[in-house]
Amino acid sequence: MSHAITSTYRFQLRGDRFTLRDAASLVPYLAELGVSHVYLSPILTASDGSTHGYDVTDPRTVSEALGGRAALEDLVAECRTHGLGVVVDIVPNHLGVATARENPFWWDVLRHGRASRYASWFDIDWAGAERIALPVLGDDADVNELSVDRSGDETTLAYYENRFPVDPATDDGSDDATALHDKQSYELVGWRSGRIGYRRFFSVSDLAGLRQEDPAVFEATHAEVGSWFRDGLVDGVRVDHPDGLTAPAEYLARLRGVVGPDSWLVVEKILTAEEPLDVTLPVDGTTGYDALADLGGVFLDPSGEEPLTRLSSDVTGHAGDAHWVHEAERTIKADTASTQLAPEVRRLVAAIARDTGTTFDADLAREAVTEIVARMPVYRSDYAPLAGMLPRLLGDVAADRPELVPALDVVAAAVAARGEASGRLQQVAGAVMAKSVEDCMFYRTSRLVSLQEVGGDPSRFGRSVPEFHLRLSERARLWPAAMTTLSTHDTKRGEDVRARIGVLSQVPDLWRACLSDWEEQAPSPNGSTGLFLWQNILGTWPTDGAVTDEYRERLHAYAEKAVREAGSYTGWNDVDEDFESAVHSWIDGIVDGPVAPSLTTFVQQIAPHAWSDSLGQKLLHLAGPGIPDIYQGTELWEDSLVDPDNRRDVDYDARKALLDNDRTPTLDASGAAKFHVTRCAARLRRDRPDSFVGGSYVPVFATGAAADHVVAFGRGPAAGDVDVVAVATRWSVRLGEAGWGDTSLALPDGEWTDLVGGESFSGTVTVSSLLSALPVALLVRR
Repeated sequence: MSHAITSTYRFQLRGDRFTLRDAASLVPYLAELGVSHVYLSPILTASDGSTHGYDVTDPRTVSEALGGRAALEDLVAECRTHGLGVVVDIVPNHLGVATARENPFWWDVLRHGRASRYASWFDIDWAGAERIALPVLGDDADVNELSVDRSGDETTLAYYENRFPVDPATDDGSDDATALHDKQSYELVGWRSGRIGYRRFFSVSDLAGLRQEDPAVFEATHAEVGSWFRDGLVDGVRVDHPDGLTAPAEYLARLRGVVGPDSWLVVEKILTAEEPLDVTLPVDGTTGYDALADLGGVFLDPSGEEPLTRLSSDVTGHAGDAHWVHEAERTIKADTASTQLAPEVRRLVAAIARDTGTTFDADLAREAVTEIVARMPVYRSDYAPLAGMLPRLLGDVAADRPELVPALDVVAAAVAARGEASGRLQQVAGAVMAKSVEDCMFYRTSRLVSLQEVGGDPSRFGRSVPEFHLRLSERARLWPAAMTTLSTHDTKRGEDVRARIGVLSQVPDLWRACLSDWEEQAPSPNGSTGLFLWQNILGTWPTDGAVTDEYRERLHAYAEKAVREAGSYTGWNDVDEDFESAVHSWIDGIVDGPVAPSLTTFVQQIAPHAWSDSLGQKLLHLAGPGIPDIYQGTELWEDSLVDPDNRRDVDYDARKALLDNDRTPTLDASGAAKFHVTRCAARLRRDRPDSFVGGSYVPVFATGAAADHVVAFGRGPAAGDVDVVAVATRWSVRLGEAGWGDTSLALPDGEWTDLVGGESFSGTVTVSSLLSALPVALLVRR
């Protein structure tokens, strides 16, 4: 890499709001903040009007909507002037096909079918049907609504505003659209038909899977990315969803060859609770969801688990504990495999038949596959550390469902053959996991919703300090350059929202009493919906109680998405308008009714404790092992919910105004304290990179009456050479009742300066003096 990477700052680009040139204008600000690298969301050409860039339509070009290649080069030049580097998010798994004509490769495949020179690009089910089924019609009968459009430079089939190509060899000049449609390489079908002729990204039909296992496809789709490294523009890449590929390990090895041995390469590999990252992969680590769970979990009070479990059981009818979560996960996954992802399961079974060359009961095989993926506790089981997991799963299914043994025999034979079915089984498993857990179960359970994050496990109530230290120690040893994060463009709730909700673990009885009062005054549509949404409202409610029209609209949009994702009472495909109307009316009743003042009072009571936890997790994040990413805007308090809410515009003028203030701010609603801590830690990482990236990690323990309220660790170039100590407060509600008392911290030898509070210390110091200014300290040995 041309620039040593110590921390990144993530920008969400979009053509209509925030382009590469807008990002370039903020480089001086980021240099002052202290980060080493600008981290860009996808910049390749995407669907017209894309607000996120993950629907790439042409991987050969930098998006003109974002400014094109010239704007990228100008951004890089500005970064170099200020000593910064650039990291880019890439999307290898799929291309956007929502508007067929915007994707020249997809358009050509639809026009020419198997004869297209891009036929090998997409994961199309050529063996399953003569024509590619496209689920774009309202229903199958709508094929009669097609018309022939000859107004452009080529003949197309029109379905309302949508256009589809016509193979010139089939165009006889007739205006009989149905007859012409029947001659094409594709077949337009109803979106509810359950028919689809290509692998999708999860269940999103607008995103068609790519066959990166084909070297020619890889080369063509990575030519532009490769040029960034050859031309010295980019220092690293973040790889979106490699689990969707047929052979992710092989893909990453090939990608490493493109980016070079020293470039930073991190992957959006979502690890489940007990899953390690495969050390044989040629990557620097994950994109940090595993770190997020550690950093937030250590601030949860375990004494709140039992009362919050009882509350969930009383209100919703289920405890939300480990037993419920694991049973619900298996049930939802089985349902997802049988409904949303049924086309993928059918295609997998067909591949099993081809790979084994045997005849078997296809219905039984689909049931066996469904059982396997429903039980799989990871996104895919074909990484090296998980060897043996799939055989054990087949054994478990055979023991529980002996009638499926004949089907399990053929599944085993197909996997052993290592053909098409072997990879497709893993792809289906990952898609089922994502759609069932992240996008469904995490909206159905509500014991403590701050635990329900991508890669998280809501059945585990936080992290103990010993577990926290060992997890971070392992990260420092095995993955010193892995990305770590607290907020992303995909998190269900922003870091400060999660921190405020997490305070409920410290005040479960008060929470129950308030919830009871609020439900009397504004009864929610039902217990499970209410308990879930009450927490999210609490997590985002303005501390001054001033509810703006924008905030009201955000609540309504979030609630609608949440209840549809849950799928219990309404859904994306089958909207229950009466239920959704009741939810919206309920929210308006909260905002406009007598509950609002009570909510404000409660929020004001817990806000200082939430701010304390937010500062604590931010400091531990920035000082901890790995490469911390600061998601756009999170250097101040933020109240974001799930996308698109977390991709709103950021007020950078307000953030720039804080650059001139070097004094220690107070802990208040302004967020100046968070900005101060972020800047202190980011600058220190940049000034002393050897103490952080590849440096040592040494747990530090307090002594005294309130020792368990301290989380602290040392960093340095070597274990015996600690020159940085990070200290954070936790469980501040109980701490406020008794105070720090005699609690103290023994510092390593030397004179130490707290960059946060400005004071100097040495020897054994009382925690009350160390944290007199703010609930965190960042000590540097002089």
